[in-house]
Amino acid sequence: MQPHHSRDGRQSREAETIVDLIPALRAFARSFCRDPSDADDLVQETLTKGIAHIDKFEPGTRMKSWLFTIMRNTFYTRIKISKREAPGLADCVSAMPVSEATQEWSLRGQELKEAIDRLPPHYREVLVLIGVLGVSYEEAAAICGCAIGTVKSRLNRGRAHLLEHLGEDSPRALIEPTARIVADGILVEKRR
Repeated sequence: MQPHHSRDGRQSREAETIVDLIPALRAFARSFCRDPSDADDLVQETLTKGIAHIDKFEPGTRMKSWLFTIMRNTFYTRIKISKREAPGLADCVSAMPVSEATQEWSLRGQELKEAIDRLPPHYREVLVLIGVLGVSYEEAAAICGCAIGTVKSRLNRGRAHLLEHLGEDSPRALIEPTARIVADGILVEKRR
């Protein structure tokens, strides 16, 4: 049995690691929740569960993957619960923005966000984990509870659906600039 002070030191290091992962948890939570306050609530619940069950974390494994798995499971549990509650809250008019941005790049970013939101959850999840957060295929497979081949397949299909939703025919369309270069107030480059 390990001495008591050794366990406390390990838990202190694990707590520091958890704090360092908060930005990644926030980014992952935003792939699940459209409303930023819901995403923050999901992060808080994940952190609460992670800290409460830190003794179940296995040393030598990745804390990030462990917390992402907790978040994913927490989110899907929330979905099950919300299906039993009153519908209509997600479409509440008060949650809609008052005015839309006028810049083309901002609109294109909104189109991309909406296209990502329309993806089936298993495609969106893998796309955000790998494409946005930079998680490896192996970690994504562990978080999603599936094989690496399934992760690669979901990523490929998610990208294809995303392009289709955006009306694009080339993967380059996702990374090319859209009418952003302006010289002396005159548009120099425009998207085809």
